[in-house]
Amino acid sequence: MMRVARLYESTLGKKMVMAVTGVMLFGFVIAHLIGNLQFYLGPETLNAYGAALHRLGPVLWLARLCLLTAVALHIFSAVQLWRINRVARPIGYRKLSPVASSYASRTMMLSGPILAAFIIYHLLHFTVGTVHPKFSHQVGGAPEVYHNVVAGFQQIPVSIAYIVAMGFLGFHLMHGVWSMFQSVGWNHPKYTPLLRTAAVVMAALIVLGNISIPISVMLGFHQ
Repeated sequence: MMRVARLYESTLGKKMVMAVTGVMLFGFVIAHLIGNLQFYLGPETLNAYGAALHRLGPVLWLARLCLLTAVALHIFSAVQLWRINRVARPIGYRKLSPVASSYASRTMMLSGPILAAFIIYHLLHFTVGTVHPKFSHQVGGAPEVYHNVVAGFQQIPVSIAYIVAMGFLGFHLMHGVWSMFQSVGWNHPKYTPLLRTAAVVMAALIVLGNISIPISVMLGFHQ
């Protein structure tokens, strides 16, 4: 445990924590998107998916707790690395002319807190239902997912907020997906450009898949 604590105290240790938690969260984003896209299969399929998750009971909440812990560790490590960089350079550049860094990498400290706030709202909106205007349940207690999605995204400001949040998620993933490989030492001039391209493509697909649902609801393309 002492060796683990000493490792975490180093910059490398914090980057490794960010990489590991990043992999966990990226996997969840993919799985969550696959579940969400069942919206296009109709109410019965999406509600059955919601009921199957509901039947997991404590296992589902344990998974959620693990994911929230990963989010907390990811943010905490990011803030500590940011503070280390600030201490190393207490006086900023007189004129910032980023050459190697991307816009996505320069906005990581902005997109992170925004996404953290979005996660909290998302849980209150579609999981707990406390901020949902017409949250309803199926017989047996499982959320009526299809109805809740449609009713939630019919609120135009909510849909716009979701779309904006997904934009920030895309920027975060564009930089985070390839940098997590770099953090654990998987860095090579031959493969890094490919990882960057793959990160951009995956981020774009995730964003488009997620925002397609509120857009479909606002345009009336639902059952």
